[in-house]
Amino acid sequence: MWTAVSTIGDLVDRQAEIGDNVALVIGPDRLTYPELSYQSDRFAASLIALGVERGDKVGILMHNCLTYVLALLGTAKIGAIAVPINGRFKTEEAGYIISHADVKVLLTGSDPRGTDYPALVSAVFADGGDPARRRAEIAPDLTHIVSFTSQPPGFMSAAEFYAAGESVPTEEVKIRQSRVRVRDIALLMYTSGTTARPKGCLLTHEALTRQGEKVAVTRFELTRSDAIWDPLPLFHCGGIVPMLGAFSQGAKYCHPGHFDATEALRTISAERCTVLYPAFEAIWQPIINHPDFEKTDLSFVRIIQNIATPERLAQYEQRMPWAAQVSSYGSTESATNLTMSRRDDPLEVRLNTVGRVVDGMEIKIVDPETGERVPDGTMGELCFRGYSMFEGYYKDPEQTAKSIDDEGFFHTGDRAMIRPDGNLVYGGRLKDMLKVGGENVAAIEIEDYLARHPGVRVVQVVGVPDARLNEVPAAFIERAPGVEVTEQEIIDFCVGKIASYKVPRYVRFVTEWPMSGTKVKKFELRNSLIAELEAAGITEAPPVRSLATQASGDTSARAGQTSPA
Repeated sequence: MWTAVSTIGDLVDRQAEIGDNVALVIGPDRLTYPELSYQSDRFAASLIALGVERGDKVGILMHNCLTYVLALLGTAKIGAIAVPINGRFKTEEAGYIISHADVKVLLTGSDPRGTDYPALVSAVFADGGDPARRRAEIAPDLTHIVSFTSQPPGFMSAAEFYAAGESVPTEEVKIRQSRVRVRDIALLMYTSGTTARPKGCLLTHEALTRQGEKVAVTRFELTRSDAIWDPLPLFHCGGIVPMLGAFSQGAKYCHPGHFDATEALRTISAERCTVLYPAFEAIWQPIINHPDFEKTDLSFVRIIQNIATPERLAQYEQRMPWAAQVSSYGSTESATNLTMSRRDDPLEVRLNTVGRVVDGMEIKIVDPETGERVPDGTMGELCFRGYSMFEGYYKDPEQTAKSIDDEGFFHTGDRAMIRPDGNLVYGGRLKDMLKVGGENVAAIEIEDYLARHPGVRVVQVVGVPDARLNEVPAAFIERAPGVEVTEQEIIDFCVGKIASYKVPRYVRFVTEWPMSGTKVKKFELRNSLIAELEAAGITEAPPVRSLATQASGDTSARAGQTSPA
């Protein structure tokens, strides 16, 4: 496939010249490519009127909506840098991003179904003193805050924003757009920060558009007659890059704005979406378990991108056998999908691997201790380099240097191996390892096993301190709908089936997850359980033998297996 590198603005405008296909369906809004091109030009004109120059940072903190897309495109067209801010962040986290990113203009608006983001922004600068002084301390570069819904004191209204742009001719936008280089930074995307402060990844126009195009063509086989449905948030690469991939081919990009399983089924059917990008179990399971699923026409769907255990992916494929389940590995640092399986890959490959590396990117697996490459079939640390790799962490040269080796490979901190057939197998985080009485255990290994239980919808395993074994596994589980699985049933499901040191010593059931972006904050789960155990004076988990016999009293049949547990 020929490489067609483009800036983000040119990607949309080129399609506008080709035809009037529908480009975007988001919430209640529907735009053709010419309409999207024009409206993003006018948005860019307003940013110019506010004094935004090449390289300036434009923060975006709002719900998924048409304005969000226009903000991303308008910022890119004039060579400025968009800074999407995680919509789940609160005052401390949002304030940190606004400050650290050196945001010059902040765009915000209320979510009609959720957070009042303008109020959140106001709270960032309200510490009981003078908000103007506090704002100057936290964000000295911030010149304008624009609210597209409510208008707190000191905020510019949507009407004022667009009126300002009327003085800037479209020709000025096009002059700025023509000066943008494909290797200019387009996006300052902050990682989820599951263990520390979020890190700002600098991503170029080429990284975003070329990555989107490669996946759109080689994995999703998109054409102008296709439509892709993607519910991932626009503050996440998984929301932005598939959208750019659709734009690269003149396809239709459908985003729900606010995810709802009923509305998802309606949209997928009405728009005849051929490629679905739910990615996560928490999104896909409510759809396939919906009462309307069986009676909704989904016959035109051919590819569904999901990340789940092999057993879960097999269940998904059985529900829609005409649509291929494909899986992937991705990260912010790789501008989303680094690897992905293909629709025509054998079922075994699609269920048990995350596919081959996307065309033009390189991967290697190294020993995490020595940094030396390991043979195929050996687990080690996954590293990659290439056009979609980020340019480094913003204002953090030390972490950047620590993460990128002398060959230019980024070290992900993830375990993986390359099979002899070239497909990648993901093995979890290197640091997501438990040390149970001297035995190394990957949390993902326990999670994969527990996910086979019919009563388990989602599971996360963490390690908690233990006086005898140093650390023991604990499982947090969201039950499958309508199933009342108990802690004892989960333990019984494990005993005699997996090594005793892998059996969770604590099981907790949850209905909501602490999220950061699209990732579960495992450290919050861990800290909550540690606090619970400390309050109860528990320092040592009961042995597996004891746990296994609580219900039946049968010590001989289940008594463990090997020490140390």
